[in-house]
Amino acid sequence: MTLRDRLRGDPQILAMGGGGFTMEPDNPALDDFVLSLVRVPEPRILFLPTASGDPTAQITAFYARFARRASATHLSLFRRHGSARSLAEIVLEQDVIYVGGGSLRNLLAIWRAHELDALLREAWRRGIVLAGLSAGAMCWFAGGVTRSGGPLETIAGLGLLPGSFSVHADGEPERLPVWLGAVRSGALPGGWAADDGVGLLFHGTRMVRVVASRPGTAALRVDAVGDELVRHRIEPELLGVAPGARVHPAALPVPDEIRELRELRQAMRRG
Repeated sequence: MTLRDRLRGDPQILAMGGGGFTMEPDNPALDDFVLSLVRVPEPRILFLPTASGDPTAQITAFYARFARRASATHLSLFRRHGSARSLAEIVLEQDVIYVGGGSLRNLLAIWRAHELDALLREAWRRGIVLAGLSAGAMCWFAGGVTRSGGPLETIAGLGLLPGSFSVHADGEPERLPVWLGAVRSGALPGGWAADDGVGLLFHGTRMVRVVASRPGTAALRVDAVGDELVRHRIEPELLGVAPGARVHPAALPVPDEIRELRELRQAMRRG
């Protein structure tokens, strides 16, 4: 076992409702938190942009955020020709694997065609941190709600984490009723919903921490009990702010910032 392997801890997953470098290019709080989960001084981080078809703009934004702070690389499953290294060699040497947003249905189909789903499960077992937003967050759960095929519908995930997950709870409020209805009917197990900018940290399969990159956001835990839904709102820890500190009104988004965030969310709608 190498020193890097010994430094890895329990399996960890950070599931983000939205945010990170693709949705908050001027706010690195969530991405800083991702790197803080790794105990090695120069972490290796791999970006999987599969869900959006490996777009150049998304890959460029990834390197702009991480290249100066980590050993950053990406894996394009659409352009694998000519690569001499196996997927196992690439995936299992990482400290963090970060999955971008896009189409969850396409992501899962392509991963399974390359048997990457099994490799990611093994990476998780080895203590490699898994992180992702939107489709890249829902994929780790038993299921979620996707619009990959057009209308919102339920979809099964990889099942590393029990329960379901719904993303963009504030940015795309039409998702929440569909998810709640699926939990009520039993089509999806109970689980969590998260606003954009909110991340849920799991150690093993247990949720241990909720963080946020900006104020005014929240997560929601929902379970079906009989014919009723039991809801519990979770106030996240605001990253970069000391516990108990008050947030100055100037830190709240102004209308122009809200508009820009909504435009960015529209680019991630396919989740």
